Amino acid sequence: MGGIRHSVIRLPVDSPYGKKYNTDMKTKILYETPSFLVCEKPAGLAVQTVSGYQADMVSELKNYLCIKTGRKNPYVGLVHRLDQPVEGLLAVACTKEGAAELSRQLADGRLRKKYLAVLEGVPAQREGVLVNWLSKDGKHNLAQVWEDQVPGARQAQLSYRILEECAGLSLAEIQLCTGRFHQIRAQMAHMGFPLAGDVKYGAKRDGIQGVALCAYYLALYETVAGKEQAFVMEPHHKLFTEFADRVRELLLQK
Repeated sequence: MGGIRHSVIRLPVDSPYGKKYNTDMKTKILYETPSFLVCEKPAGLAVQTVSGYQADMVSELKNYLCIKTGRKNPYVGLVHRLDQPVEGLLAVACTKEGAAELSRQLADGRLRKKYLAVLEGVPAQREGVLVNWLSKDGKHNLAQVWEDQVPGARQAQLSYRILEECAGLSLAEIQLCTGRFHQIRAQMAHMGFPLAGDVKYGAKRDGIQGVALCAYYLALYETVAGKEQAFVMEPHHKLFTEFADRVRELLLQK
C-alpha cells in the first residue's frame, strides 16, 4: 500500500502538546506513510526551536502524531532542514527505521531536492556549478564563503540554471550537491547575485519581506509502494508572481 495524501490538518483545542496549537497547523502534511511524512513548511516557521513558547514544525508534527496515535511522545526525526525564512518541502521520519532509510536515500541520491530562487540581477552565465568553502560565523549567524580551504571550512557545491529574467531579477533553479549552513544564500551572494529579500546576505531591494527561496521539488523512494514518489509545491513569496507562467510550466513538467 502507498501513503495517504492530505489536505489541511486542523488540531483540536485540547491538543496534548500545548494549547498554543489550537488553530490550523502552519505545517501542511502532503503525504503520509507509517515511517515518514512529506510536509510543506511555510516561510517564517522554524523547523525546530529550543524555546517551548515558539511554534515550530517539529512540535506541530509531534502534536499531530500524538493525537493520531495516542502516543505521548511520538518520534519525529529530521534528516534535512530549511532555514526559518525559507519555505519548502521536507521529508520527516516518524520512526527510527524511517529516519535511517531517509538518511540512506539522502546519502545515495534517491532523496533529491530542487529549489527555486529569485536573484537580484541576472548572471551572464545562464547555468553553472559553484564550488566554494563555507565556514559558520556563529556570532553573527552567517556563513562565510572562501575560495580556498581554510581551517574550519567545508566544501560546498551547487548547480544553478537561470530560467527567466524580469525587471532586473532572475528566476533560478538550484540543486545542492552538499548541504551546508545557509549554502544557497551564501554562495549566490558571493557570486554577486543575492537572493531577493535576503538582507542578511546583501540584498538591496527595499520593502521586500522574506527570502525568495523555495524548496519546491522533493523526490524519494517509498519502499512499501516500491516506487519513487515526487512532490512539488508552488512558491508563495510574492516575487515569484513576476515569473508565474514559467513557474507553473516548470511544475507541470515534474
